[in-house]
Amino acid sequence: MSADTTTAAPVRPETAGKSPGGSPGGRHLGLALFVIAAAQLMVVLDATITNIALPSIQTDLTVSDGNLAWIVNAYALAFGGLLLLGGRAGDLFGRRRMFRTGIAVFTVASVLGGLAPGEGLLIGARVLQGVGAAMAAPSALALITTTFPAGRARNTAMGVYAAMGGVGATVGLLLGGTLTDVLDWRWVFFVNIPIGLAVLAGTRTLVEADRNPGRLDVPGAITGTGGLIALVYGITRGGDHGWTDGLTLGSFAAAAVLLVTFLLVQARAGHPMLPLRLFRDRNRWGAYATMLCIGAGMFATFYFLTLYMQLILGYTPVRTGFAYLPFSFGMAMAAGVSSKLVAHLAPRLIAGPGLAVAAAGMVWFSTLEPDSSYTGHLMPAMFVTALGLGMGFVPMTLGAVSGVRHEDTGIASALLNTAQQVGGALGLAVMSTLSTSAATDRLPGAAAALYRGLATKDAALVARAGEALTHGYTRAFAAAAVMFLAGLAVTAIAINARKQQPTEDAGAVHMG
Repeated sequence: MSADTTTAAPVRPETAGKSPGGSPGGRHLGLALFVIAAAQLMVVLDATITNIALPSIQTDLTVSDGNLAWIVNAYALAFGGLLLLGGRAGDLFGRRRMFRTGIAVFTVASVLGGLAPGEGLLIGARVLQGVGAAMAAPSALALITTTFPAGRARNTAMGVYAAMGGVGATVGLLLGGTLTDVLDWRWVFFVNIPIGLAVLAGTRTLVEADRNPGRLDVPGAITGTGGLIALVYGITRGGDHGWTDGLTLGSFAAAAVLLVTFLLVQARAGHPMLPLRLFRDRNRWGAYATMLCIGAGMFATFYFLTLYMQLILGYTPVRTGFAYLPFSFGMAMAAGVSSKLVAHLAPRLIAGPGLAVAAAGMVWFSTLEPDSSYTGHLMPAMFVTALGLGMGFVPMTLGAVSGVRHEDTGIASALLNTAQQVGGALGLAVMSTLSTSAATDRLPGAAAALYRGLATKDAALVARAGEALTHGYTRAFAAAAVMFLAGLAVTAIAINARKQQPTEDAGAVHMG
């Protein structure tokens, strides 16, 4: 999206707003929006839905402490590492086809995860879920540009899609706690089956765009995917084993070599997997950089808030899930408002103030005490943060795909998802290090001391450990505020696009 870009990713005039069969698709837009939103919700909530179920999974399957983290990390690694490949595959082989394939793979993997008799198959199922998500997620965003005509309908669809990015994480926590407590941990996987089948049945309402006549860039796919996997693995391992760990450093070195090689290959390839022209537009790379900062702050916030509510306040998994409802309401409300504002205001005039509000919410969180109240502290801070993030998501999502060449919509969407996933992994790893260090300064082994105090009913030890852990969490929240302010700085410096003004021809082509 250049400074004067006013159109979103192009659709051929004869196919814009029509169903695959060629009949007018207006009456089916509501169902199409439901399909895309449900798919995005399913993909995002699986990043958090297993978190609350981890203690039950560990007990039932006798999972070692070292492998327990991989039930979460395996999904993030496959999802983040394969997104670029999934996005380009959608451009080449058909976005609706890749969307369907991804949802099918994700659903089958959920069945395997729910039936897993041991940790090996469960971790394998999580990898397969990540593969399916990496195929479906970029195509879901790209399909919005081919199914919904430019203007109000597309902005609304983008708003709903963007809202799912935040709502999905909180719904995952709510569902994870409820299903684990009421039924069994296996239902955090089984719940995806009816959703996946419903999405697959509804994909007939989505409009398939013409495919790119190019071919898959195999050297680019190998170096790009390998580099991203090494990067995400290095970030994840760094948070768990320290940033000077040999394997952590080796992963970063491998990522640097592979990603530099990837960029060199892309500069020379006739049909590159990642066309470098996407980065010529300051608004587009600004949107990616801002989304990386948002992902870094947001996913770490969920992690530390969950720990605070369960370990310090003593909330049950179900109560923790319900406690996140203000975040879901705030995110949905702000995304709805910002999807309308994009037609009247420049993107940075929406995202900038939104990120400032989100940072203020994180500063509010950084003042938490071990005895802070939910209604007087947690709930309002949560709502304020969600309002700010909801205002930032929609213009950044639109900015990532607006004005992109027809053949590049899938990879542009994949880059947005990749920025958010890499940002989330980086933010969680760095903030975990900060939090642990701050807690250790107050009380070495604070988490272990808390569990020991609870087991022995040593109120004094529980109080000391709770104070130390809370101090660590608040340092992480302060760091998340810095990440949102960094996103605000990028928005102010890089993004100079004017408000969106859809042309009368929804199929107008802008060569970005």
